[in-house]
Amino acid sequence: MKRLSLIFAVLMLSVTVYGSEFHFGSYNIRVFNNGDGKHYDGWTDRCDVMCDLIAALGYDAFGAQEVTRRQLTDMLDRLPEYDYVGVGRDDGKEGGEYSPVFYRKDKFKVLESGTFWLSESPEKVSFGWDAACRRVCSYAKLKDRKTKEVFWFFNTHMDHIGITARREGARLILAKIHEIAGDEANVVLTGDFNVDQRNEAYSTIISTERLVDSYWIAKHRFCPGPTFNNFVPTVYSDSRIDHVFVSNGSKVSSYMCLTAHYWRKDSLSDGQAEVHLPSDHYPLSVRVDFGKKK
Repeated sequence: MKRLSLIFAVLMLSVTVYGSEFHFGSYNIRVFNNGDGKHYDGWTDRCDVMCDLIAALGYDAFGAQEVTRRQLTDMLDRLPEYDYVGVGRDDGKEGGEYSPVFYRKDKFKVLESGTFWLSESPEKVSFGWDAACRRVCSYAKLKDRKTKEVFWFFNTHMDHIGITARREGARLILAKIHEIAGDEANVVLTGDFNVDQRNEAYSTIISTERLVDSYWIAKHRFCPGPTFNNFVPTVYSDSRIDHVFVSNGSKVSSYMCLTAHYWRKDSLSDGQAEVHLPSDHYPLSVRVDFGKKK
């Protein structure tokens, strides 16, 4: 009997144990811009439908980009199940755009968090290289309250002008992930990288053994077009400038670029209405299991 018990114990130790599946996302929500209102694409036109979409998706955690303080407040009011980490890029407080990490308050405990600038002086408010704007990467170390699983979530928005800034920013983010999270930790990196899958900065990120693009390893994939739409639902390309990278060895059951739209009901005539988009980017939805528990 003792021999059988010993054999059973050894067999149990040899079984691979996998972690939880998490639902992550990335969403550039389009900065508050008064000019957008002229085309009924202003923040007040879009806010409720966007938050309804996020609530329906039910992300466990997601990275957002181009978030001003007003937009952050509006989202938290409409999405009370979420909290966030991150600061404004222009003063390290509330000024300028955030690249916040949103997370479900009931599911996760924040163990550590912070923000660094994509520049030669990442520890302070600064412009980097040839960037047109200050750019940041915010991060959180999250612990699942139920399963106790821990991972790091990094979220960024790279410059839209500076070629050097994007190249060096990618290198900096990888270096910071190594410095902050260490070699063994599970990591997710989301963002609007302003480069697609053919660009040098993208190649820099996936050239290491640390991170992989969730798009390529997904068991099921729905991505019929681009991730940037410029508020035009008929725009088409195969360019993906928004990305979700995950730790090498992760399992991704699904990857979706959600081409959601809505109708402006006050334009309704003879059963037809104007089609509008919640943002000039589509949200990404990725379901990830980081793999073996250590």
